[in-house]
Amino acid sequence: MRVRPRDFIHTEDDLFFATTNYLHPKDRILSFLRYIPDPEGERSLNGTRYSKVDTKQAYEFLSQNFPEYLFNCEITNVQMMGVPIDRVKKVMHPNDRLKEIMNNPSPDKLLKKVKKVAQTFHDHAGIPYDKMGISGSTLPGLYDPEVSDIDFVIYGLGNHRKAMKTFEEIKNSENGILREIGPEYWMRLYKKRIKDASLSYDEFMWYENRKNNRGVIEGTLFDILATRDWDEITGVYGDTTYEPMGTIEIDCTVSDALGAFDNPAVYKVEDVKILKGPEVPLDEVASFTHTYAGQAREGEKIRARGKLEKVKGRKIGYRLIVGTTRESMGEYIKLQNLKL
Repeated sequence: MRVRPRDFIHTEDDLFFATTNYLHPKDRILSFLRYIPDPEGERSLNGTRYSKVDTKQAYEFLSQNFPEYLFNCEITNVQMMGVPIDRVKKVMHPNDRLKEIMNNPSPDKLLKKVKKVAQTFHDHAGIPYDKMGISGSTLPGLYDPEVSDIDFVIYGLGNHRKAMKTFEEIKNSENGILREIGPEYWMRLYKKRIKDASLSYDEFMWYENRKNNRGVIEGTLFDILATRDWDEITGVYGDTTYEPMGTIEIDCTVSDALGAFDNPAVYKVEDVKILKGPEVPLDEVASFTHTYAGQAREGEKIRARGKLEKVKGRKIGYRLIVGTTRESMGEYIKLQNLKL
């Protein structure tokens, strides 16, 4: 059973999970609870109503009703969610859902917009349709055509970079249907994400605007999400473990940012100068929060602050992690000399 991030799992208990990892234990699929049956829920599918749950609600719901979906992860040393293999009813793949949408005419407003996004990246970036998909609430059919966003998936990190470059080129063109986001949205997102003084609003908006991974099509927000192609996925679950080693702050240069929109976002770095923390041969900065995905490009000098981890696998290395908590307080990745 092959699964990767952005896939959804419908379980025998009528729960919908979103897959979060590329590698999984033999007995379960690492994933996060998204939708639960609820007679008062705001979404419906095949006569049943469902509610979307946040992190706190998801853990509480599983603890009280389905504790078998929770387990203590030996790799991360924290409690995580994962669908046991024997509870999987169906795995839903974003590329299959997009194929279904493209091949079946529908008057649905949102699905028409999904088609237009796919056609744009196919025609302008040359990305094959089978290297694209649609995730989020649209994948299991739990979307609202009037208010739901479009979670558009690009398979292959190189293809994802092509898609963002295409969006950068057409978002301000006179005839383009994919448009950039206005400042009102950025302010709402800033207030939701930034809970300390790590980034000012102007800095946050500058970074987000240049990422070119989020826009608007006919009034609907869309994200351009990256997922590795099958031949880009290596290793087996458990062959690498991570040991926390406190907090670290560094200055460095980004040598490779191809995985900057992956899950987690990964930056290979060089010329590392330790500002605070132990002197270790650190060569990677990674982010588990969307705020710092795509934050820097190759050749740029960055300052990063987060948790230091010792990586144990085929070889021993060290990495800096941003986004160890939802709010990422005191953790960041930013350019050293950004002048607005």
